[in-house]
Amino acid sequence: MTSDTISHPPNGFLSALSADDYELIRPHLRIADLVQDAVLVEVGERLKRAYLPHRGVISLVVKLAKGEHVQIAMVGRDSIFGAFSALADPAAINSAVVLVPGVASTVELDRLRDAADRSAGLRALLARHGLAAYAQIQQIAGCNAVHSVEARLARCLLQTHDLSGERELVLTQESLAQMIGARRNSVSLVANSLQQANVIHYSRGHIEVTDLEGLSRTSCECYAAVKEQYERLLRPRCRC
Repeated sequence: MTSDTISHPPNGFLSALSADDYELIRPHLRIADLVQDAVLVEVGERLKRAYLPHRGVISLVVKLAKGEHVQIAMVGRDSIFGAFSALADPAAINSAVVLVPGVASTVELDRLRDAADRSAGLRALLARHGLAAYAQIQQIAGCNAVHSVEARLARCLLQTHDLSGERELVLTQESLAQMIGARRNSVSLVANSLQQANVIHYSRGHIEVTDLEGLSRTSCECYAAVKEQYERLLRPRCRC
């Protein structure tokens, strides 16, 4: 992590801030590399800083009693990880791991909380981004409960593509299984099926999305539902 301040990075949350609200946090922004598989916080730990990706994707994960890890949401270049923590309890209610490597702006949570205390507009924006993440968590919970592995994998790949801005993703079978709450052998079979349908190219953890429309047809309605909620909550005031 460097100590250099930055001007106005390509992140949806920062781009949606008014000039005055942006100036409240601009001096405290720092750049950090998002290293794949890096753990940003464990459940129960105090979150020390918020992350605003420019590139890359952060996976929000719950750990179950038997050791399973299941992804409940993703945060990418359109949002912020740490919105609700800045408004309320800083103790993390889930773990956060870097799914796709990249770069992010970071700001110490205490600094962000101080800025929110001074601006109703900033508090409202944090609340909307927190609600968007909550809407995603709800939708994914329902999706993992009732939809097929193929539909869930297509949904996750579409989301990851959107959030990272990358057509080629480095995702292991273990990561994919965690993303959709499925067994690794099921993920392998479905990934091979999608490759045979010329929707993706999959080789040794490298996934290239070759047919976005085909992947969209394979996905369940949850991809569109999450996207619609984000559009409703975030886009009206976003100038990114």
